Amino acid sequence: MIDTNRRTFLGAGALVPLVAGATNAAARTSPASIEADLLRYVGFGNKRAGGPGDTACGEWLAAELESAGYTVERQAFLAPYFEETRCELTCGETTTGVYAQPIVRTTGPDGVTGPLVRIDGTGHFTRSMTGAIALVDLPFARWSSMMARAIRRPIEAAFSAGAVAVVVITNGPTGKVIALNSDGRQPMFTGPVALLAPEVAGPFLAAAHARAEARLIIEGTTGRRSAFNLVGRIDRGRGRWIAVSTPRSGWFGCAGERGPGVAAWLDVARWAPEALADFDLALICNTGHEYEYLGAAEAMHAIAPPVEATAFWLHIGANVAARDWHELPGGWSPLPNVDPQRVLSLSPELLPLAREVFAGQLGYEAPVSSAVLSAGELDEVIRAGYSPAAGCFGIHRYHHVDGDDERCLNPQGTLAAAQGFRRLLTAVAEASA
Repeated sequence: MIDTNRRTFLGAGALVPLVAGATNAAARTSPASIEADLLRYVGFGNKRAGGPGDTACGEWLAAELESAGYTVERQAFLAPYFEETRCELTCGETTTGVYAQPIVRTTGPDGVTGPLVRIDGTGHFTRSMTGAIALVDLPFARWSSMMARAIRRPIEAAFSAGAVAVVVITNGPTGKVIALNSDGRQPMFTGPVALLAPEVAGPFLAAAHARAEARLIIEGTTGRRSAFNLVGRIDRGRGRWIAVSTPRSGWFGCAGERGPGVAAWLDVARWAPEALADFDLALICNTGHEYEYLGAAEAMHAIAPPVEATAFWLHIGANVAARDWHELPGGWSPLPNVDPQRVLSLSPELLPLAREVFAGQLGYEAPVSSAVLSAGELDEVIRAGYSPAAGCFGIHRYHHVDGDDERCLNPQGTLAAAQGFRRLLTAVAEASA
C-alpha cells in the first residue's frame, strides 16, 4: 500500500544544503517556502485551462510576483473546455466510465453503437471496422500527448476504415487513464474518441474477440472559455532581458507534474530582482499547456521579451522533481529520491556548465543538447529564435493521471532543482555581462 502520511513523503531525508555563500535572505532558498508553495499549488485542485483552479492559481502567482516588485500583465485568450455529464462505455452487463478526448466530439444522449473491434498499436486489425467501435490497445508506455504518431496512427486507421468511434486503452504504469495533450484549435479526429483505463479494459478486450455489440456515450458541454497567461516584468532599461517561464495548467491536479516547476519558478522570481540586477527580467507563466502549448504559443506573440534583446531564456517544465516509487510485490512504496525520467536540455555551448551545476541530480546530471532533443514549451522558445536557452521536461509515474496528488511531491528534490536553476542563471548572467 502507498503510505500517505505526509511526514513520510514530505519529510523523508535531510534537505540539501542551502546555496553556498549565501549572505542574505534574498540569496537563500527557503525549504519552508518551497514546501508551502508546493502545497498551495496542490490546493487549487483541477488545473484545466480557464477553469476555477487554473484561474485561482494564476491570480495567486500574479500576486506573488507583484509582492516581489514585478509589474504584472495578463494576456487573455480562449481555451477549449468540456464539462462532462455522462461518459461511459457499455458492453453486455459491463459499464465503465471513460475519459472524453479533447477537443471533444459528443455522441448525443443515445450514444453510438457498434461491434467492438480491437486494433493494435500499429493500426492493424483483422475484423471489419465498418460501423464498429474501435478498441485501440496501446503498447505500455508513459504516454503524454495525442500528437504522438504511435497514438494518432491507429485512431486515424480506424476512422479511415469506417469506425463510428474509437476507445483508446492507455496502458501505462499506474493502470489508470492517462489523459493526452491535444490540439487546442480544432478536433483532431472525425469522430468521438474516448480513453479507457487499462485496469478496467479486460472485459472489453474479451468482448472484442467475439465482436460483441457496445455503446459509447460522450455527453457534456463543450466550448471555449477565457484563460490567461501572465508576465511579471522588471524593466530597468538595460536592454538585456532574462526570461524564466513555466506552465501551470494540466488535466488534473498536476501535483508532481507542475507543482515543483511552479515552486522553483517562484523561488527564482523572488531571488532574481537582487541577484540579476544588471538585467531586465520577464517571469512568464502560461496556461493552456495541455492543448499542445496553446498558451505558450500565444505568449510568444504578445508578452515575451524581444528575441534580439534577450540574453537567456530558462523554461521550467514538467516533472522538475516528482516523487519516485518502489515497485514491490505488495504495492508501491514512496522513495526519497526524485523520478529520474526528467531531462535538462540546453543550447550546446551550455552543456559543460550544466554538468557542473547539476552534478548529482538524477536525470539533470546528464544534460542533452537542445540541437538533439527538446520538448514541450521549450520547443516554442527555440522556434521563436531565443538563444541561448535551456529547459527541463519529463514524465513521472503519475503524469497526466488523476492520482497525481500530494503523494507525488518531493520538496527536497524541488529545493535542489531550484538551487540548480539559480546557479545556472547566475553563471550565464556573469558570462554575458
